[in-house]
Amino acid sequence: MLRAILLLLCLLPCGALRAAAPPLMLASTWQDGPDVSQYLVSEKLDGVRARWDGRVLWTRAGHRIHAPAWFTDGWPSQPLDGELWLARGQFDATSALIRAAIDDDARWRALHFMVFDLPASAEGFEARHARLRTLINGSANPYLRLIEQRRLADTEALHRHLRSIVQTGGEGLMLHHQDNRYSPGRSAGLFKLKLYQDAEARVIGHVPGKGKYAGKVGALLVQTEQGARFRIGSGLTDALRDSPPPLGVQVTYRYNGLTVHGLPRFPRFVRVRHEP
Repeated sequence: MLRAILLLLCLLPCGALRAAAPPLMLASTWQDGPDVSQYLVSEKLDGVRARWDGRVLWTRAGHRIHAPAWFTDGWPSQPLDGELWLARGQFDATSALIRAAIDDDARWRALHFMVFDLPASAEGFEARHARLRTLINGSANPYLRLIEQRRLADTEALHRHLRSIVQTGGEGLMLHHQDNRYSPGRSAGLFKLKLYQDAEARVIGHVPGKGKYAGKVGALLVQTEQGARFRIGSGLTDALRDSPPPLGVQVTYRYNGLTVHGLPRFPRFVRVRHEP
């Protein structure tokens, strides 16, 4: 009987052994108006979102992250929500490290799990953050760190802080209402704020180039999760025009936050989204 079960497992496709995606809370886009002093504000890190379930790490898509044992030694038994992060502007390197089949201890020692939430707690965010501080300070593991939160007086102070973060290479800010409870899906109490908006879409076609781009790709035809279709031509390097992202892959694009008929204005290609 045992042999039959093992044989069945071997015949299953690898994807079937993937765990269900962890139920993560997602941020909405900040619009000025609410009382900023009621929010805790932190830097938005461009890392790989991950969930610690008390024993192992998982990506947002439900893939197990095979971190070295020393990396998670002494971590709390409570679930943690955070980002695996190398440094500002190092998303691609972080993603590649996590997806690599070969352990690279030297690179893992440059990585940190930057924790920002305690998903199993029913408390408001301010109380969860205080509890997180106690948990992480008690772990004595240098690879586990708490994302610092701060209070800002008003909208003017918020945008001044945003500019200072961006000028030093940061991506943006996260705002979390002090009383917001953790709930999976898009939250009305968690927001992201950036000078420019980043979003994701899937490549569904390659538009032939004209003029100096004749014989190359002139633009990517993409489709958002909501079904909107548009072209991205700006931001493509010559190498990408020669060998464009294949159909079906997710790409990140950037725009100025404005839309026309539901489509982003002046979308600019940023990168292929190689997130695990």
